[in-house]
Amino acid sequence: MSTVALITGAASGIGAAVARRLSAGGVKCVLVDRDGEGVERLGKEVDGAWLAADVSEEQASLDAVALAEQRYGRLDLVHLNAGVSGRVDLADFDVERYRQVVGVNVDGVVFGVRASVPLLARSGGGAIVATSSLAGLVAFSGDPVYTMTKHAVVGLVRALAEPLAAQNIRIGAVCPGFTDTPLVAESREMFVNAGFPLLTAGDVAAAVESAFYAETPGTLLIVQPGRQPVPYRYAGVPGPAGGQRPPRVD
Repeated sequence: MSTVALITGAASGIGAAVARRLSAGGVKCVLVDRDGEGVERLGKEVDGAWLAADVSEEQASLDAVALAEQRYGRLDLVHLNAGVSGRVDLADFDVERYRQVVGVNVDGVVFGVRASVPLLARSGGGAIVATSSLAGLVAFSGDPVYTMTKHAVVGLVRALAEPLAAQNIRIGAVCPGFTDTPLVAESREMFVNAGFPLLTAGDVAAAVESAFYAETPGTLLIVQPGRQPVPYRYAGVPGPAGGQRPPRVD
């Protein structure tokens, strides 16, 4: 029985690289992107199923999971990859742009998890990997709203790791540095002229595949040029002063 993967933001960049990598290994792919022509083209290339939809709308995730069940009868891997850059100026605030960024980067992940977990569980378990960013781990002042959304993705992954593991579903995230995809196309020349190395979409796709099979639930993989992906470790939060324990309630 073939492994089945659902990939959002699949028409280009990291999502497309993941689809090509997984399909080359025999995985059946269900692809989602609001670029209808692009997702159809890639769907035909990898002999998969596709759906033109906006993941900021809840129904898109529900329809994608239904398509996976209808076409392949199961779901094993989910890559919640769709994302947009922020570019929200807090001094000249555009609330519609703000809602769009939060809708894709945060709502799209929440909706994707919510929709896919039941079918993953019925299929015997599986794995969910969200695309976060180094901006989900550090303060990237160049794009504060984008940074906020990627921190939210990391928080969701960490908080869901334990309860999903009880259903035999692993959840994790990849946190890549700047990657040569359409998301950074406007800044690419600046990076090149500065001699700043960019990741390729293939670099990140390899890390996504590793993240699917990470042993520790909630793993956050840092992906940087020229380095092997490494799990991020939080320092932990200090306990209350004096080490008092909360009162026992019987």
